[in-house]
Amino acid sequence: MSSADPGNSVRMRLLWKSLDKMRCLRKRSTIPFLGFLITFLLFLNLYIEDGYVLEGDKRQLREPSVHPPSSERYAHTFRDLSNFSGAINVTYRYLAGTPLNRKKFLTIGLSSVKRKRGNYLLETIKSIFDQSGYEELKEIVVVVHLADFDLVWCENVVQEITRKFAHHIIAGRLLVIQAPEEFYPSLDGLKRNYNDPEDRVRFRSKQNVDYAFLLNFCTNLSHFYMMLEDDVRCSRNFLTALKKVITSREGSYWVMMEFSKLGYIGKLYHSKDLPRLAHFLLMFYQEMPCDWLLIHFRGLLAQKDVIRFKPSLFQHMGYYSSYKGVENKLKDDEFEEDSIDIPDNPPASIYTNINVFENYDATKAYSTVDEYFWGKPPSTGDFFVIVFNKSTKISKIKIATGSDDRQNDFLHHGALEVGEKLVGTKKGKQCSSYITLGEFKNGNIEVQDVDHKISFDIECVRIVVTASQKEWLIIRSISLWTTQPPSQ
Repeated sequence: MSSADPGNSVRMRLLWKSLDKMRCLRKRSTIPFLGFLITFLLFLNLYIEDGYVLEGDKRQLREPSVHPPSSERYAHTFRDLSNFSGAINVTYRYLAGTPLNRKKFLTIGLSSVKRKRGNYLLETIKSIFDQSGYEELKEIVVVVHLADFDLVWCENVVQEITRKFAHHIIAGRLLVIQAPEEFYPSLDGLKRNYNDPEDRVRFRSKQNVDYAFLLNFCTNLSHFYMMLEDDVRCSRNFLTALKKVITSREGSYWVMMEFSKLGYIGKLYHSKDLPRLAHFLLMFYQEMPCDWLLIHFRGLLAQKDVIRFKPSLFQHMGYYSSYKGVENKLKDDEFEEDSIDIPDNPPASIYTNINVFENYDATKAYSTVDEYFWGKPPSTGDFFVIVFNKSTKISKIKIATGSDDRQNDFLHHGALEVGEKLVGTKKGKQCSSYITLGEFKNGNIEVQDVDHKISFDIECVRIVVTASQKEWLIIRSISLWTTQPPSQ
């Protein structure tokens, strides 16, 4: 393992002293400091290269190494902040399994520590494998980072994993690693942000580093990376659902897609973004919890909106938190055990001539989060149209209007149409030819087997108001299911 350049180390210590001074100011004013952090990251991001490499040290994981004193190790770990695309220089310990030379489709990363009450890691690993089909298993690798400094506990867990999942380890589908304690930054004297108690700050700060080292290790193992917690249950054939969504969004930009609304569960990334995310978590490890940092990271890489799919593919199953064993019975109410039929709304532009109320704009009806479109009373001939970025085959369309709070604000009279032959207009692109699929009933419509009823690839989906109404209109959700090509 190469040693840090003394000049770089000195410069880094000066940089971190400057950051510490700025952090002190944050105690007096949170918002200005967050502004500084984001500006600082945006400045650094201008110098990021597009290449992504994994350090050669991983090929010699079992070789002993001599590490510098603690303060020097700290500077060494963070010495190259201007190159977020480079790997962090950590010598990992392989506790079980070795990576294959061939890249898989998906890496699933778990970080686990000793809990005071309950232990769900083995159940989580079992669920991942049990809920995957034979062909799906060929495309995944599960990496478990045992991030506890209690080596006896780690050894016991490795023995259990090896005994229960030996065939997956032999097949290269399961790896167990550990980042040695000496590579961690100081976990003493951390800032007490948000009035958190000292032990809570230490726990969440270390957790950020745990995840950073896990992400760093997984960079070159696959094309995509899924972040899970160590107390999760999976839906059946979740990989097939993931691949369907990824395929439907080809050609569109995204940083993070979410398949659960809880914590660090079900967050999907391109593997090429993992070095940046690992550096980001390390830079701000003591600032805030990991799930908050993930939101900031997404925004810094220019994904403004949440991209989340329902039903959720992963469910939190633990009853006790890894923090002090406190009760944590949080559940995702959108999880379904059989979620292979997940809607995967393809990228599109949304247009309507219905007067929009405040910020309840048209895109919110097509969004995957809990938002909706709300417009003033529509008239006959008014429309709400979805124009796809590229033509697509659709198997099912489901649209719901109105809400429990405003039950009269549904579409009283309307039709659902699909179109082709895209043309440009003053108000944007529109299809010039439409076919009606059906009429709304009680504000809702669901059409199955659309691809069997329509011979062309669909470029537009349109809702047309067929009679004026006095009530306002809420379009609560628009869900589309695409049809994958035979090769998928």
